[in-house]
Amino acid sequence: MRYPAWKYLLILVVLVISTLYALPSLYPDEPAVQISGAKAGTKIDQTIVQKAEQILKTANISSHDNSFTNNAALLRLNSSEAQLKAKEVLRRDLGDDYVVALNLAPTTPEWLRKIGAKPMKLGLDLRGGVHFLLEVDMDKAIGQRMETSATDLRRQFRDNKIKFNNLALSNNTITIQFADNTDRDTAADFLRRNGNEFTQQAIATTSGATLKLNYTDTRRQEIQSYAVNQNLTTLRNRINELGVAEALVQTQGSNRIVVELPGVQDTAEAKRVLGRTANLEFRLVADSNDQYIDQYTGKYNGQPLPPGTEVFAYQSLDSGRQLLLQRNRILTGERVQNASSGFSQDSGGAEVNITLDTAGGKLMADATRNAVGKRMAVLFIENKQKISYVADPKTGAQTEVRTPYTESVVINAATIQAVLGSQFRITGLDSPQEAAELALMLRAG
Repeated sequence: MRYPAWKYLLILVVLVISTLYALPSLYPDEPAVQISGAKAGTKIDQTIVQKAEQILKTANISSHDNSFTNNAALLRLNSSEAQLKAKEVLRRDLGDDYVVALNLAPTTPEWLRKIGAKPMKLGLDLRGGVHFLLEVDMDKAIGQRMETSATDLRRQFRDNKIKFNNLALSNNTITIQFADNTDRDTAADFLRRNGNEFTQQAIATTSGATLKLNYTDTRRQEIQSYAVNQNLTTLRNRINELGVAEALVQTQGSNRIVVELPGVQDTAEAKRVLGRTANLEFRLVADSNDQYIDQYTGKYNGQPLPPGTEVFAYQSLDSGRQLLLQRNRILTGERVQNASSGFSQDSGGAEVNITLDTAGGKLMADATRNAVGKRMAVLFIENKQKISYVADPKTGAQTEVRTPYTESVVINAATIQAVLGSQFRITGLDSPQEAAELALMLRAG
């Protein structure tokens, strides 16, 4: 022998192990549908699997090796055609409480999975899927921040008794008109002392003095970075709804985001979920006696709602509970810089720790200074689509119809224990899942 026997044995062992761990790639994934809860805390168990199997059986669609894990049910189908049909049938019959998504299920034998052997992950070039290139609307992001800044400046000038004739926003430029140069210089000095986020252009006119404000380049970059990161968080959260494994979400350049979804076959569904828009608002609860609000007529104690108030569903649309909120909002989700879920050191219950930006902290402090002991609500406003099916009178074929609508739900209402600032926490949540979902929504803005 040219080489020692142990070297041949080593080569043989390496070949056997390599072949063993390469075997899973010989087992292709098969079409499947995944059923998960539309909201955190929705339980998926064997009952849902059995219900889904019965729905498919009624529709003459066969499935096999169905299971549930990680609070989601997975039903395997025999073909891509059966997969698409099963998705439509299950979505229609299970209702809006569950999310039905297309997926691919591994067929690797159990004995290979037990030793950690997994198939090689294939990218879009080999496996197919969806590639999105999304561009963040920076003009809109800056415009929204400018609107908030204009509102803040009006309030700050009034609080500090700074005189001005008019404050207007146009083309992302704030124009403030003063009676004379003295009032203008007073306002300019105030702005320089309280955060230097604006470039100032002083203009003298025959009727007085004018000050034009634009964001500095540094501030614009901060807004741009925040908008991109906010959208990254939102997209990653929404991809979870699609049930896609090995998804890629990353930035490209300064204002673009690349999304790659390997194995996704329903591009329309992916575009719908990723393009969904939502917002959060913090408002004071006008009256905690929500049982006096008629859930059918929306009347308060049998009378029309008090001026400056609105009524919203509490916790869920089908909870039967409603809350009366003040129409004026304290702030929106764009003021939230960070939110994380955890457990209270005092009670051990679930809580959400929230960090606001500087302006948001001031708004929150002003709103809660005289509201200690009252409740503050987090209102979740989402633009959705209602899916209905219309039968053709001649053929009986079902046609899917999507109708856009806005859904507003109070997802949390907690008692204000003290004057709040840039950092505070929301306690009294029912479960860690609810806290995690609330934190995700807050981070997504």
